[in-house]
Amino acid sequence: MRKLQYVFITLAVLCFAVPVFAQTGSAPGLNLIPIGAGLGMGLAAGLCGMGQGRAVASATEALARNPGTRAGIMLFLVLGLAFIESLTLFTMVIVFAKM
Repeated sequence: MRKLQYVFITLAVLCFAVPVFAQTGSAPGLNLIPIGAGLGMGLAAGLCGMGQGRAVASATEALARNPGTRAGIMLFLVLGLAFIESLTLFTMVIVFAKM
């Protein structure tokens, strides 16, 4: 709960920091798009990597428990890994479109 509280406090501070640039619309010479794009791509790649690791770990555990279902598990594993990887690729396309 303590970590979740810190996350919400950080989000609240970031939301209230936006009106600082209200007079001019943006700070002169300050372009935050590359920073946001880098953070977004980093989060997407890291979390998709964690998801792929969990998927492979679960498939390996399932194969160890029941080796007879190898074909079905491998089919769904490859399909799931392709969907997870597509999320990272979509994020990369959006990052390149914004920059």
